[in-house]
Amino acid sequence: MTRPGLLNEEKVFKDPVHRYVHVREELIWDLINSPEFQRLRRIKQLGTSYFTFHGGEHSRFNHSLGVYEIMRRILETFEGRIKLSRDEKLLCLCAALLHDVGHGPFSHSFEKVFRFDHEDWTKAILVGDTNINRILRRMGAQFPQKVSEVIAKTYENKLIVSLISSQIDADRMDYLLRDAYYTGVNYGNFDIERILRVMRPHEDGVFFKYSGMHAVEDYIMSRYQMYWQVYFHPVTRSAEVVLRKIFQRAKYLFHHEYEYRIEPVQLLPFFREQVALRDYLSLDEAVVLFYIQQWKTEEDPILSDLCERFLDRNLLKYVEYNPRDFKLFAELKEIFSEAGIDPDYYLEVDSTSDLPYDFYRTSQEEERIPIMLQMQSGELVELSQKSVIVEAISGKRRFDYKLYFPMDKIQALPKEISGKIRERLGVMEDV
Repeated sequence: MTRPGLLNEEKVFKDPVHRYVHVREELIWDLINSPEFQRLRRIKQLGTSYFTFHGGEHSRFNHSLGVYEIMRRILETFEGRIKLSRDEKLLCLCAALLHDVGHGPFSHSFEKVFRFDHEDWTKAILVGDTNINRILRRMGAQFPQKVSEVIAKTYENKLIVSLISSQIDADRMDYLLRDAYYTGVNYGNFDIERILRVMRPHEDGVFFKYSGMHAVEDYIMSRYQMYWQVYFHPVTRSAEVVLRKIFQRAKYLFHHEYEYRIEPVQLLPFFREQVALRDYLSLDEAVVLFYIQQWKTEEDPILSDLCERFLDRNLLKYVEYNPRDFKLFAELKEIFSEAGIDPDYYLEVDSTSDLPYDFYRTSQEEERIPIMLQMQSGELVELSQKSVIVEAISGKRRFDYKLYFPMDKIQALPKEISGKIRERLGVMEDV
């Protein structure tokens, strides 16, 4: 088998974030044109965030191209600083391009109900019977496994792993800039040109020149703000709750022999929890939205109502919630049940948390490789030891809890019951 080489002519994608994405390798071009990668055009990068930020409808396809482009630029800056073979450079580029290829429709909402992880499907696509696997094998029989190991963070070369997965990597740099651009916010913007200029490779990862510390600080704070202002927005989370409840109800009905007007053929393997790779790859957001549109007219009132809410953006309202207040949740469940509102589908506590930056702590379950600065003396120093800003947020996990409920259903109840619920929730009628 002939190993892939360079294209006769460079291919260029126009990109709103990086201006251009350059493809010179035949291998990369063939991967982009594979059916499994093209499927990412039909998977949104930000899931249900378009309910909150109407511009946030970009796909995992253009994010993946962006991560590839940043990786390509990183490798260019490393020329003459560290020796990487052509195969190692292609390994970096392939891992960057394919790191999200296993994502499913509405990613995390879908995963929670059907209990699987997109990273497992990414590995299955890379090493299984797929076009991507056949393309990668042109570099050698073990090359698909090596790409999988880089994405899974188990590959032996720590530098290569850190470029795609660390606290400041190609993946994070692209999604912050890209998501900020498409959602129309300024939080995610940072000086990527400066960061790339001060980035330096070494055998265990990368470090940054001390002179570029402020650009790194800006990146850390941009990430912090994007998570709390965009990714964890309570309205986006409300849409996710409704979507999860739709999947939950549809799965429940299937297992209780409900007869759908149109059999959800492409979802049956997921309901049965017997999903083959071909089943997974046949599913995208267009398919899921088709079924949600159909389910809007189903006889089951809960499924129909949830689908109508999702399609028409009649989402659930929310209040702040104290997770220690078990009594409140139990009381509300009882009141909802007595009032004829099923709490399994209309009362939900949603929690989220983020650790914006942390240094390496071997005692913790989630170990994070620190960001290192190179001082003028050549000594490497962990970022938070020099940055007052980063020190202030290092190792500090922030949590947020919201209680979601259907205010319209509560308002439709008899006044006495409605008032009792609103009193327990601490809300007025117009929330």
